[in-house]
Amino acid sequence: MKLPSRFLSGRATAMALAIAAASLSADLAMAQSKTLYIGMNGGTMERTFTEHVFGAFEKANDVKVVVVPGTSSDILAKAQANKDNPQMHVMFLDDGVMYRAIGMGLCEKMQPSQALNDLFPTARFKGDMAAGINVGMTGLAYNKKMFTEKGWAAPTSWMDLADPKFKGKVVFQSLASSTFGLHGFLLFNRIQGGTDKNVEPGFKAWPTTIGPNVLEYIPSSAKLSEMVQTGEAAVFPLTPTAVGVLKGKGLPVEYVQPKEGSAVLTVGECVIAKNSEPALAHKLAQYLLSPQAQAAALEHGNEIPSNSKTKATGAAAALVKQMNEYMKTATTVDWDVINENRPAWNARWNKTVER
Repeated sequence: MKLPSRFLSGRATAMALAIAAASLSADLAMAQSKTLYIGMNGGTMERTFTEHVFGAFEKANDVKVVVVPGTSSDILAKAQANKDNPQMHVMFLDDGVMYRAIGMGLCEKMQPSQALNDLFPTARFKGDMAAGINVGMTGLAYNKKMFTEKGWAAPTSWMDLADPKFKGKVVFQSLASSTFGLHGFLLFNRIQGGTDKNVEPGFKAWPTTIGPNVLEYIPSSAKLSEMVQTGEAAVFPLTPTAVGVLKGKGLPVEYVQPKEGSAVLTVGECVIAKNSEPALAHKLAQYLLSPQAQAAALEHGNEIPSNSKTKATGAAAALVKQMNEYMKTATTVDWDVINENRPAWNARWNKTVER
């Protein structure tokens, strides 16, 4: 049976409309399926941002944010290896490593925004090539259970690490691989009369002061949890945030701000140069500096906000207030000088200290 021409025409039109609708749906799906990759520390930080921070940005921009986990050194190595065809869009790095990334040309300058203007001064990197997404500092932490059992008073100075009663109970992170260890050594060096340019006093004094008390030089702080539990570690360099993580696991650890001050430790973010989605990457970077994002990171991960307009209540507000007190005696280090000289320092440290 031959169908009327008007029926064929109608069916053809319907099919054409269906094809067009399917094509449009496919185009929309593609537009909504963009993925941004962000390099950052795994563990607590990754969980905090994945579960509580990225969601609002993903929903507002029809995009998925995927974490590439690793240490700052790992993330830097990945970014450098793929600098001509970046696989990541944004990366978080400890401040010292971030200055190396900037020097390698791996970062784009942050775009102007209100959030950038509202950052604490210590969170703005030179030339706005990166920005701090949190603030912190390296001071001292101690095993409260051990101190209570021994009847020891809480430490108050970096030089307490040289007290003979702590012989075999000091754990120190390696200068060659840890920002905590580097900070601790540089602040000790300043007490000895040195500067970030001149570390001779620190290296000279170490073998007769802190050195004899050190039980072990560890490459990172990952082993501290075990060493506190076994009663091996009495006192060690650490940040208030890291102490909070250990306390959250039920470990008897407390932070103290040494009377000589602490060293500012900021985790910075930068948009990776030549990435495939520059507009979206900059939009994500700006969002992560916003009070909204930083309030969520504070509430769920104890990430101390770098944005001065971030609101906090309850325990989070008390934590921010305490950190602001610590910041009054926190000092910065000269990362340009440090990164220029660090290979030589690392070699000397490995040869004369961690022999």
